Amino acid sequence: MDPLVAAQKIAGSGLDVQSARLRVVSENIANSRSTGDTPGADPYRRKTVTFGSELDKSSGIDLVKVSKVGVDRSNFGQEYDPGSPAADSRGIVKMPNVNVLMEMADMREANRTYEANLQTIKQSRDLIAATIDLLKASQ
Repeated sequence: MDPLVAAQKIAGSGLDVQSARLRVVSENIANSRSTGDTPGADPYRRKTVTFGSELDKSSGIDLVKVSKVGVDRSNFGQEYDPGSPAADSRGIVKMPNVNVLMEMADMREANRTYEANLQTIKQSRDLIAATIDLLKASQ
């Protein structure tokens, strides 16, 4: 397989996984204050994305894939809010294990990685076009 086409396929798989990562981060941020509906019920649990590589049999190159969307098993936070429907008998509400600052940092990293993969696709497309132009000019 042509190295420039392979680069496009690899970068394309990078776009796919970073899109999935951004979706999960967005979901985590959106649910950062989502508590349970009943006293003592568990709140939203932060989701995580695990990447892996997968051999593309048609091209023989390793592509990055989302291998698993899991959950963060760290402890829930607690807040005193006796008026909440999720408050226990002491007025304590279990809060999601989502740290919005960490999610924002993860979102920034995913965004930068997405942009880098996009730039790789653009550059390889430009190189392919330049090669075609050179071949046309030599005929």
